[in-house]
Amino acid sequence: MKETLTFDFCKMSIYDNYVVVVMNEGVNITPDHNSILVEVTENYFLDKPFVYITHRINSYSVDPKIYFETSKIENLKGFAVVSKNYKAKVNAEIEKMFFNKPFETFTKMEDAFTWADHLVKKTK
Repeated sequence: MKETLTFDFCKMSIYDNYVVVVMNEGVNITPDHNSILVEVTENYFLDKPFVYITHRINSYSVDPKIYFETSKIENLKGFAVVSKNYKAKVNAEIEKMFFNKPFETFTKMEDAFTWADHLVKKTK
């Protein structure tokens, strides 16, 4: 891991090929939050492919329209949701419809890491 960033709504862990995000309990993710994601990715992944992994430990809501903007991040190659919670997985399936890049759900973090590394290597 390169670095961990803490914001008022989440914690982000930056790795070579992906960023792992844990949102805080009860947060409603809006386009304003997305602008922070864009800023972080520009700082850590400038001209380098990466995958966004959200570890859904806490309960929070996402405005699905946010995925239209997130999809525009050119070097973002995929999006993964990691959760053992059935409701979080169902929500992820709905969110997937708003995202036009690879989007997968996983139960284990290690599986998401493997998928992300493969996706990044495939696009280099």
